[in-house]
Amino acid sequence: MLKKSLSALVLAIACGSALAAPNKPECIAPAKPGGGFDLTCKLAQAGLQDGKYIDSPLRITYMPGGIGAVAYNTIIAQRPDEAGTIVAFSGGSLLNLAIGKFGRYNVDDVKWLAAIGADYGAVTVRADSPYKTLKDLITTLKADPTKVVMGAGGSVGSQDWMKSALVAKAAGVNYKNMRYVAFEGGGEALTALLGGHVQAYFGDASEVGEYLKAGKVRVLAVFSDTRLPGGLANVPTAKEQGYDVEWPIIRGFYLGPKVNDADYNWWAGTFDKMMATPEFAKQREAQGLFPFALTGAKLDAFVKERVKRYGELAAEFGLVVVK
Repeated sequence: MLKKSLSALVLAIACGSALAAPNKPECIAPAKPGGGFDLTCKLAQAGLQDGKYIDSPLRITYMPGGIGAVAYNTIIAQRPDEAGTIVAFSGGSLLNLAIGKFGRYNVDDVKWLAAIGADYGAVTVRADSPYKTLKDLITTLKADPTKVVMGAGGSVGSQDWMKSALVAKAAGVNYKNMRYVAFEGGGEALTALLGGHVQAYFGDASEVGEYLKAGKVRVLAVFSDTRLPGGLANVPTAKEQGYDVEWPIIRGFYLGPKVNDADYNWWAGTFDKMMATPEFAKQREAQGLFPFALTGAKLDAFVKERVKRYGELAAEFGLVVVK
């Protein structure tokens, strides 16, 4: 009997034991509904909802504040061992970590779990905007950098701000003179764009797909090495238009620092299995994301390398960088 019990235990561990599966799984989107964090949680929700991986639906909760800072601090300080709670992050989160916008905590203070897709920066205007190309926008900025009010999810130093600063630098425009309005996430920034409160949005390609289909916006450029497939196939890259700017954005999740290894490994193994299916590939594509799958130690190494690089980039623009 003892041998049978031990054998069952060993088999369960080897298979990524379902005993570690959370009873009430939750995904925290560190912003208001809409925008990239919400999209990331919804992609995981769609991928996991068929019952192959979890028995209970993945609940999405919203924790806005500091473009991820409130959620990061809350998970570490107040909910460090919640095995059923995953938190969405993006390349913007890593940039904020690099320049110290998450307070006293750093990249080593959570468990980086899984990256489930990649996105790319994009410059978006309203469909009735006078700006037809990125060059049109740059021409206006060169003549008077204060004439265009630009919106983004995040304040000065955020990834959206960094995209605009990189474009300005590539075009010979003084980024310090540009008018910039910060919003709490991409959803608010897009709402402001559609309402005419800002004239351009330096956001993410995945966020604007539905608005583009509806004829509400025009995408002037994407910050990828080559043109993106699908609905953005006709949108030129910034490089094509003479501005050597790329901004890939990974999207994924982290866990609290005190989540035990069994639960962490269950999540990592579950994401590995889910991301290998054709069903998930379709769901990812439907959300406007592109293939990028990393879990566990490989993701941890990637994240730390990115934070280091973002710190170097931020220093070039005179931003405060964590040492």
